[in-house]
Formats: sequence, structure tokens, C-alpha cells
Amino acid sequence: MNPVTVIGAGLAGSECAWQLAQRGIPVILREMKPLKRTPAHVTDDFAELCCSNSLRGAGLENAVGLLKEELRRLDSLILRCADATAVPAGGALAVDRHGFAAMVTGAIRNHSNITVVAEEVTDIPEGDVVVASGPLTSDALADKLAALFGSTDTLHFFDAAAPLVAFDSVDMTSAYFASRYDKGTPDYINCPMDKEQYLAFWQALIAAEEAEVHGFEDKNVFEGCMPVEVMARRGEDTLRFGPLKPKGLPDPKTGRDPYAVVQLRKDNADGTIYNLVGFQTHLKWPEQKRVFSMIPALHDARFLRYGVMHRNTYLDSPRLLDRYYRLKSDPRIAFAGQMTGVEGYVESCASGFLVGVELARRLLGKTPIDFPRETAIGALGLYVSNDSVAEFQPMNINFGIIPPLDHRVKGKRNKNAELSQRSLAIIDAIREEVLAK
Repeated sequence: MNPVTVIGAGLAGSECAWQLAQRGIPVILREMKPLKRTPAHVTDDFAELCCSNSLRGAGLENAVGLLKEELRRLDSLILRCADATAVPAGGALAVDRHGFAAMVTGAIRNHSNITVVAEEVTDIPEGDVVVASGPLTSDALADKLAALFGSTDTLHFFDAAAPLVAFDSVDMTSAYFASRYDKGTPDYINCPMDKEQYLAFWQALIAAEEAEVHGFEDKNVFEGCMPVEVMARRGEDTLRFGPLKPKGLPDPKTGRDPYAVVQLRKDNADGTIYNLVGFQTHLKWPEQKRVFSMIPALHDARFLRYGVMHRNTYLDSPRLLDRYYRLKSDPRIAFAGQMTGVEGYVESCASGFLVGVELARRLLGKTPIDFPRETAIGALGLYVSNDSVAEFQPMNINFGIIPPLDHRVKGKRNKNAELSQRSLAIIDAIREEVLAK
């Protein structure tokens, strides 16, 4: 059997290669690291997490929690490694990003059906191909894809990563550990601000000098990864109802919710590094130091990494892809990951999973498994390929793209829990067939 070429060893590419290999399909995984890195990458490991170390909510009352559980039950490599390298994060699944990437890399490199080739791909190979080159796809490959589509079907926006600070530089006399509404363990460092402190910070933030990014406009930033300074410009209280929301986080010194709270989340297993939650930014580095040090608990913070801005590329997928993420005009070519318009780590993994499973089944002469829209995996694929969507934008998994229940349920959390149970019953019913080799 001819090998499948998978381009890119990020979350989607690694998951896709693994699912193919587990079903006996030989894979050539072409990854440009360590020969070349994008501006957002700092290590040579696969599945490197650039923006955050969080895979978001863990509970089944939210859609991403459901998506993670579906992938767990279907033997996802990414979820297995994430669970094994998890760090405390209250009600979320966060990982030691270096331990996680190292574990994924080891699994991929040690699989007998996967051959890793270190090279930059500048053209589309012959045979069956999965393009999982990610939001930082090189200009050369992006140009080839645009030529393949025959028009300007690739769209670009910019993505931002949050700064990291050393734990021992956080002033804990001005901060406290807590989880919102005491849900889960108190894993987040909460840095409170009173009204005067917040308004001074907000004024400095909206006036701070940004790094020059060619072609960047505020309106083109995807909502889920919007730079904090862009969000702040929407209004004085926007941050207080967003990443700096204080509700449910009473300060133990006063017993009351502060005016605003900046949260820090553990970034490594040792707890020596924390990231500023929701503080993706493309401010100039001296400006980041100046403005973020205005947060009382961070007045003397040591920044281990400043926020960075990078390009994010995605396709006009409803016009280009089918429900299996295959190119409609040339089904030998499939796409996976954020470039398909599935936004988020887990969503990228899910797309790579589906592509790997379905491509393996096709090559083995089996019928496809049509994950229904009642499942999170199926809902994502069907949304991305829905050509009735006129103005396509990247999409996180959410219950809005999953069909409603056929009966009323009191309370949003209860309704979402039932939606999750319905989905998992479907997953359990098809699990044996999905895992068949």
C-alpha cells in the first residue's frame, strides 16, 4: 500500500497520522521543524501549544468537554497525552505544554507505521495527502493551495499569544488562589484591582503602542483569540465582562468580589510558570512590561515570554470541503486543523481524528462512518462543509451547531448534560466499528 503523506505535525497532523498508522496505513509525516520554525514556535517537538496550555472546560455541561470525552472514548492520541500531562486548572483541562508535546512526539516517532521527514513542503505531493500545515502555513505552500483552488479562497487573519510570568515574581500579598464559585480546586491565581487601578490600567492599555503587523485590522481578528487591547477598545467595561470578570471570585481580604480580576493559570507541571488568561496581545514588548506591570500583583513580575502576534490562515471551507474534510474538487487531498476553520486545540484534534479514521477506511475498502450532527465530532465536520453558510468564520465547538433535544429540560446546564449523554450514547454504539483495524 502506498503511504499517505501528512503535512504538518501539529495537533491535527499528529492525530491524523496516529489514527492512520493505528489502522495499518503507512504514513510519511512531513514537518519542517527543526529545519525551520514559524515565529510562534519555540521547540522542535510536535503538537507544540503556542497560544495557551489550556484545552478548555472539562465538564460535560459545555461542548468542548463533550468533544474531549468523545475523543477519549475513541482512543485519541492527543487526549491520551493531554490527560497524562494535565496540570491543576480548576474546571479546565490544562497541560504541562513541554511534557505534553514531548509525549506526543515520542509516540509519533516510535510508531512503526510512521516515517517522519524533516523538510518544508512547498508543493502538494502526489497520492493521498492530508494538509495539516496549520494557521502558520508557509507562504510557498499557501500560494500552491491558492493556485489549486483557482481563486482567492484562502483567508487570513492574525492570532495572538498571551505572556508568561514566573510564579516567584508574582506578589501573592496582592493576589489569592481561587476557582470561580469554588468550582473545582483553587488553581488560578487571582489578581484583583479596585476601580481606580482598573481604570488606570484600561486607559494605559487602549493607548499602548502596538507592534506593526502588515495587513492587520481589528475587525479581522477572530473573537476567540482577540488581542486584549483590541477587546479593551470596545468599551470601558468590556474586559470586566470578559477575561477580567470578577463575579464569583471574592477577595478573601474583603469577602467581596473585586472590581476586576486578572487570572493567572499554571503553565507547567512544576507550577513555576503562569500565563495571563485572556491576555493575547500584539503590543510591543516594552509596552507589555509597562502596562501589565500596572496590575498590582504583577508590579514586579518577571516576564518569561511576551505575547506575540502571528498569521492565522483558514479556508473558505463550505465551498471547498466535504464532511470528511476532503477537497470536493480533488478528494485525494484532505485538510485538517485550524486551517479548515475549526477553531481551538481540541477542535483541531477532532478534525485530524476524523480525517485519519475516514481516510484509513477508504483505503481499506470500508464504508465511511458518518458521525451524525448529534455528536460534537460530526457537528464540526458538517458545519465546516455546510455550503449554506454564506460568510464563513472560524468556529469553536458549541451546542448551537448540535440539534436540540426533542423534549424540554429545565436549566441550561441540565439541557447541555442531556445533549452530551445523547452524543456519548451514539459514540459508544459506534465505538467498536470506529476502532476496527
